[in-house]
Amino acid sequence: MTKLSVEAFFDQNTFTISYVAYDPETKVAAIIDPVMNFDRNSGRTHFSGADMLISFLQREGLTLDWILETHVHADHLTAAQYIKEKSGGKIAIGANVGAVQHVFAPIFGVEQAFKTDGSQFDHLIEDGEDFMIGSIKASAMATPGHTPACMTYHIGDAAFIGDTMFMPDYGTARCDFPGGDAEVLYNSIQRILALPGETRLFMCHDYKAKGRDYYAWETTVDDQKANNIHVNDTISEQDFVAMRTSRDSQLDLPALIIPSVQINMRAGQMPPKEANGVRYIKTPIDLL
Repeated sequence: MTKLSVEAFFDQNTFTISYVAYDPETKVAAIIDPVMNFDRNSGRTHFSGADMLISFLQREGLTLDWILETHVHADHLTAAQYIKEKSGGKIAIGANVGAVQHVFAPIFGVEQAFKTDGSQFDHLIEDGEDFMIGSIKASAMATPGHTPACMTYHIGDAAFIGDTMFMPDYGTARCDFPGGDAEVLYNSIQRILALPGETRLFMCHDYKAKGRDYYAWETTVDDQKANNIHVNDTISEQDFVAMRTSRDSQLDLPALIIPSVQINMRAGQMPPKEANGVRYIKTPIDLL
C-alpha cells in the first residue's frame, strides 16, 4: 500500500495545524483544515497561510481534489473558499453540519435566506463514506462530542482527528459548546483508538503541554491509548465525563469563536453585504 505523504503547516496565531495530504504516486491531494488569517482588532483578513499551502501544491505538482473540514471550528477562520478559488477542489464537511448551523444561525441573527442544511458546502460526508485520494483509500468516521458534526478522516495509514484528542500530554477537546457532549466524545475517541495501533494520528491543534517547549502534532493510536492524560486504557467513561465536565466549566470561550463560527458555518464565505456595501461580523450581547 502506498504510504500517504503529509505536509504540516502550523499557524502560531491560532495554534492550528493545516495539512496537505497526498498520494506520492498519482500526485492527488487533499487539504485539511486550512486557516484564513484574521486580525480581530481591525477585522482585516489576509491569506498568507493559505498561500503557503497553495505554493506547496504548485511546487510538488499536486492536483487538489478535496478541501476537508474536520468540523465547524471555533478557534480559527477557514480559508476553504479562497483555496477552492485558487486551486480547485471540493469543500467537504460532516453531514451533520446542519445541526451546528441550526444552533448558531439564530444566535448570530443571520440573514433569512441562510439555509441550515449544509448546502454551502460542496459535499456532505456521511459516517462510513469511502472516497479516494489518488490511489489511496480514505474513509470518513463520525466522531462527534466536541461538536455534533465532527469528522475524522482515515486516509491510508493516517487519520486526521480534528478536535477529538490533542497530543497525549495535553489530553482531549472541550465539550461545552452547543451540541457538545462528553459522553459522546468518549465513545467517538474509542472509535479512533480501535484503528490499527501504528496508525499515524494528526492533531488539528497544539498548545504545548506544561513542561514541553516545542509544538507537536503527530502521534499514533498506540501512543494515545497508553499515554493520553484524559483518555487512556486505564480511564473509565464515567471518570472521563466527570473530568471533562469539571474542566470545561472553568474554560473561557475561544478568542475567535464569534468570527470563526459565522464564517466557518458558511464554508468560508463572508456574510452578505449590508445596504452600505460592507460585510459585518455580529457580536451577540449577554448571550454566549
